[in-house]
Amino acid sequence: MSNLDRQAALSVCGGRGFVVAEPVRELLAPRHVQLGESTEVRRLLPNLGRRMVGAWAFVDHYGPDDIADEPGMQVPPHPHMGLQTVSWLHEGEVLHRDSLGSLQTVRPRELGLMTSGRAISHSEESPKPHARFLHGAQLWVALPDAHRQVEPQFQHHTDLPTVTAPGFTATVILGELDGATSPGTAYTPIVGADIALTDGAEARLPLDPDFEYAVLSMSGEAEVDGVPLQPGSMLYLGCGRTELPLRAASDAGLMLLGGEPFEEEIVMWWNFIGRSQEDIEEARRGWMESSRFGEVKGYDGDRLPAPELPPVALKPRGRVR
Repeated sequence: MSNLDRQAALSVCGGRGFVVAEPVRELLAPRHVQLGESTEVRRLLPNLGRRMVGAWAFVDHYGPDDIADEPGMQVPPHPHMGLQTVSWLHEGEVLHRDSLGSLQTVRPRELGLMTSGRAISHSEESPKPHARFLHGAQLWVALPDAHRQVEPQFQHHTDLPTVTAPGFTATVILGELDGATSPGTAYTPIVGADIALTDGAEARLPLDPDFEYAVLSMSGEAEVDGVPLQPGSMLYLGCGRTELPLRAASDAGLMLLGGEPFEEEIVMWWNFIGRSQEDIEEARRGWMESSRFGEVKGYDGDRLPAPELPPVALKPRGRVR
């Protein structure tokens, strides 16, 4: 998934500057962003005052949208570096192409995991023909410095482990939860899980107290640690929790995101994650002037040009609280 913001700002993320070392209930309101011609997303990360959750650095929630008479998702070829993209659907399909030659349709509850490493480019679009509804989330995971130059790769997993209890099913998308481990390659201690609750269900989800967590509401009505969540909102939970109470007031879908606080400071801009403004400037030149990011073949349209870099000096972040 691309960040299509033509006024993209350079931002410093990571480190322990904004990590909350104790349990909290911090409700994050989304920012509405237009993605292509007919898809609007609700952007939860990066958010004002909350840049990351563990290694999770970018979270978009979209739909459910009726795209029966619309083109649906149309994201032209664009570059990535220093991160992994996670595609997760509840409804619809997304056709993924990348500069490695991958061509894969990702369907509901299937993991599309692209590791950009040093450089990759890809496109995403609703197939022709496509299903009537489109609903899902797109997320980025920051790669630690030791792995951010790895060879790019794309993984597609249709068989993911689950954790179950009465009225509760958690599908482990990335990392590990309650002894179940995703087959997707992870480079930091992390968890991403899709949670389905039936109407009236209550559960207590075991957590790692060393992780920081957030919960994204995908659908329905549910309470997370007593806080009602509306679809498209996210609750930041801080660290220090050993379990998380959940209660459903209807059939509901949630996403649990967590991981060890990301120790390194990173620089995010547009579709790149680096460690300095110079990293970002070099990546932008590489996309605009050379073949560093490869070519996406088969997409019907032009690739996405990079916006102009803002002439702003980056500032260090604050301390842990």
